[in-house]
Amino acid sequence: MADRIPHVLILGGGFGGLAAANEIRKLLPRSHARITIIDKKDWFMVGFAKLWIMRGVRTFENSTGSLKGLPKKGIDFVKEEIMRIDLDDRQVQTSTQTMPYDFLIIAMGASLAPEKIPGLDKFGMILYDHGQLSKIHQKLKDIKTGKIAISIMSMPYKCPPAPFEAALLIDSLLKEQGTRDSVQIDLYSPAPLTLPVAGQDVSRQIRLLLDSENITFHESCKTKSVEEKKLVFEDGEAYFDLLLAVPPHVAPPVVYESGLAEKDKFITISRDCKTHFENVYAVGDVTTLPVDRQVAVPKAGVFAEGEAVMVARNIVSKISSRADSLLFDGRGSCFLESGKNTAALVEVDMFSGECPSTRLTDSTEQHLSEKLEFERERLAKWL
Repeated sequence: MADRIPHVLILGGGFGGLAAANEIRKLLPRSHARITIIDKKDWFMVGFAKLWIMRGVRTFENSTGSLKGLPKKGIDFVKEEIMRIDLDDRQVQTSTQTMPYDFLIIAMGASLAPEKIPGLDKFGMILYDHGQLSKIHQKLKDIKTGKIAISIMSMPYKCPPAPFEAALLIDSLLKEQGTRDSVQIDLYSPAPLTLPVAGQDVSRQIRLLLDSENITFHESCKTKSVEEKKLVFEDGEAYFDLLLAVPPHVAPPVVYESGLAEKDKFITISRDCKTHFENVYAVGDVTTLPVDRQVAVPKAGVFAEGEAVMVARNIVSKISSRADSLLFDGRGSCFLESGKNTAALVEVDMFSGECPSTRLTDSTEQHLSEKLEFERERLAKWL
């Protein structure tokens, strides 16, 4: 590797991939490291923008940035499907080529798996699917009476506050339309708390927020299947007129086919984000980073970003023949939008002495402005 420029290959152009690539390029010139991102799509979106599309205040086109401009920043971009990760020969096969690497960062995210819930594809809509958001918005505009069910169907899932934000934004939309009084909103979760990773106190505060808007939270509802206008749980059922689902999440098949994880599981990492293979790292939603026996780091962009920056700096240290070895600090915050032009922050320190330490701030206009700035800043600095 000393006789040539080391190649850092990054699988995935989301939060983790873009943060890692930009951090490495900031610290090392092109003459010291080649960087390539592979992704099957050529755009990036901050995940919470999906709810604004659902709400009708954004379009998909106005919520994305293009990955095609990355080469201007000294980051190669390949828009192709990742077919095989060959850890023995240190190369990755795409649909048209084989790419060797010196350092590999797996940042492929979590894949939605609605097929794991029989009937979901036929009778429900997927809240996290960007391709369905405009249709969901139209359904919300058309509904005049009945029941809207928001169902979290498996744990863990991406962006833990999002289903609760969705309920509050739908509540505000229906109030604007004058239909809220005749439409019931129910939120179902397999967990006993609204936000288990945030603990009892924050979960109670979120539940009180839902209660204040007459949104009913149903705990410990483990979905078995979906029938026409009916959710079937392990110990009961519920009826709906419109179902918005957060389906089960899995790692992309190529991940477990490579031996990095068991089937339908995520890559287990520790705070250095190393895998069992030399110079191979994994960050973000494709991973599980345990905090203790019951809690893992949430699947959220801010944590993927933090892990990726840490990994990038450690790779730069290796390339530069330094012995630095950083650990992910586990700190971050997620926004919780109220539907009233304000937002709160769920602040988390996953590796504090209390392990983890969490807090829900007041909901303010300033935090909503910070949410908009969070999106603007990342699109600007990464792309």
